[in-house]
Amino acid sequence: MIAYLTKRILMLIPLLFGITLITFAVIHLAPGEPVDMQTAMNPKVSAEARQKMREFYGLDKPLHVQYVTWLGRMARLDFGRSFAPDNRPVTDKIVERIPITLSLNVIALILEFGLAIPIGILAAVRRETLLDKGITVFVFLGFAMPTFWLALLLMYLFGVKLGWLPISGLHSLGSDQLGPIAWFWDLAKHLVLPVGIATFGSLAGLSRYMRSTMLEVIRQDYITTARAKGLSERVVIYKHALRNALLPVITLLGFSLPGLIGGSVIFETIFAIPGMGQLFYQGVMMRDYPLVMGILVIGAFLTLIGNLLADICYSMADPRIRHGRA
Repeated sequence: MIAYLTKRILMLIPLLFGITLITFAVIHLAPGEPVDMQTAMNPKVSAEARQKMREFYGLDKPLHVQYVTWLGRMARLDFGRSFAPDNRPVTDKIVERIPITLSLNVIALILEFGLAIPIGILAAVRRETLLDKGITVFVFLGFAMPTFWLALLLMYLFGVKLGWLPISGLHSLGSDQLGPIAWFWDLAKHLVLPVGIATFGSLAGLSRYMRSTMLEVIRQDYITTARAKGLSERVVIYKHALRNALLPVITLLGFSLPGLIGGSVIFETIFAIPGMGQLFYQGVMMRDYPLVMGILVIGAFLTLIGNLLADICYSMADPRIRHGRA
């Protein structure tokens, strides 16, 4: 097991290097430069001033030199300074936004798994019934609807038309003067729409995955044997079948790690939530290369770690994987 882990961890280094190399090249190939974004609305900026700004940001150097310089800083866990007018360290900007995005996505992930697992079990146990078909229609509505369109509809209905829920931000004006209970209630109301839409949009895939794995397990011979011994259906399903059916679903948690930190560009932009997704969107629009690279590197690293955790879970369940046998 140690040899398998060592091999998998060593493979992460060239993978991360390749991802950063391709990403760095791609974002620099996009039309427009940070200097263009900052001076486009000011016709009085001279060509000499533009050139000095390019030199200040290091954009006058060849692309491979820029990459080597950036790679050297990243090796010291220094993502450099943002190209935005505030010129703040990228690390400080990311650290400010991570708690908001992490809290939002953890709540959505808990709700997603907490709802998808029982829905999948119920659909599998009562397969081909009217209930199963109704659940299928419901969850696939969420899968088929564009999330931004659904978000706008619910914002108009509950925020504009009915006035029940706020439609932007995390707090109302003057919320800092509220008591603890009122402050928490104000925050909860702001989270209902973004968290609800994020959960509903991801519910279909996970619940159908849970249904298919549960159906595969309850068709096994040992489940038939357990029923033949006279065990109750509840014991058969929740004690014997569920344990094995949950293993593939649990491995999906590893692939959820990047989303917990990376945030959702759509939700955070539509609902004006100051998280990592909104920060990434702003960085792309401003061609803020250090900020974009910092966020992408974190996302790539977490994706690789998630894949590693999934491989570890599979190797623990099936020793043939870590011993290299089919």
